[in-house]
Amino acid sequence: MRWSGQELSVDEPSALPGLARLNNLVRSVRTPDFAGITFHEVLAKSALNRIPGGGGPMPFGWTINPYRGCSHACVYCFARPTHTYLDLDSGKDFDNEIIVKVNVAEVLRKELAKPSWGHHPVALGTNTDPYQRAEGRYSLMPGIIDALADSGTPFSILTKGSLLRRDLDRLADAARRVPVDLAMSIAVYDDELQQSIEPGTPTTKARLATVTAVREHGLDCSVFLMPIIPYLTDTRAHLDEALRQAKEAGATSVLYSALHLKPGVKEWFYLWLGQEHPELLPPYRQMYGRGTYAPQEYRRWLAGRIKPLIRAHGLQRGEEDPVTGGVRSTALGMLRDDEGERRTVGSAVRAGSGEAPDAAAVVSASLTGLGVQPTLF
Repeated sequence: MRWSGQELSVDEPSALPGLARLNNLVRSVRTPDFAGITFHEVLAKSALNRIPGGGGPMPFGWTINPYRGCSHACVYCFARPTHTYLDLDSGKDFDNEIIVKVNVAEVLRKELAKPSWGHHPVALGTNTDPYQRAEGRYSLMPGIIDALADSGTPFSILTKGSLLRRDLDRLADAARRVPVDLAMSIAVYDDELQQSIEPGTPTTKARLATVTAVREHGLDCSVFLMPIIPYLTDTRAHLDEALRQAKEAGATSVLYSALHLKPGVKEWFYLWLGQEHPELLPPYRQMYGRGTYAPQEYRRWLAGRIKPLIRAHGLQRGEEDPVTGGVRSTALGMLRDDEGERRTVGSAVRAGSGEAPDAAAVVSASLTGLGVQPTLF
């Protein structure tokens, strides 16, 4: 690779201490194009992550995370604590020490080819963003998209990255073969606040333009109005303008939720809040002093404010996957058993055929012995 002259020794103090003890670190790299950021290239041993769920027709979910850490640097990001397993902190290290699974597409293709793979929907973007700036250099997503589509595996992508536009032709082609669900996360519609609280993200305008580009490729696109930040983005004026712009951009549905602050995130968020809006520290400590989530009273109040606005703008309220936290895959609603209960998507690729089915074949695949019948409603 062209960064070979910028490699860091894993034994140097500047190299990642947690990864230095692992046997899958290829090298650590810095480049002037990404000032202050170090990329730690690793060889992934697996690509698919199984996430335990809560029972029912989808008792677990599957995700792929080509990157760990995220240069979007959103101060409220719930994934920050995942960095601590590498002896890194959940603050600046999460923003600046990015783990890159350089072989993730190759490993994924092997996993998807196993006879045991059930072709369950796979979610991307539910931990760290697959279209953060590093993707412009490493281009891991094209290989991931191709592997999923070629194997007949439905997938969804949630991102804040306008780089998604690079792959829209590929995604449109994939959607002709498997269910593909796309969502753009756009939480803040005040430019100054957006640049302060999400300093590494594309602008709100750029993300809205990406929603429009998705729609122009014939694909649906949800907007995640998440998180709604108490006292900052929960005014009627802000919510009304957010929904107006989402509708104008072509969003097919909107999902919302109030900010939640888990340990490891709360401290980093409070540091930012104390610098930018110190007057809000007392009410925040009162709201979140007892736990991660906003009080039930606040959430009820927020729902009462935003639901009429969603209807007024002619938008649908989208569905979040309760297991992965991403956009709910349309594949989950396309199969029902003889009793009318929904079941997960099963294998739709005939052994030895060497060909991936089209989207209709995926959702109408016969699950031998389970009595599952296809339905499109």
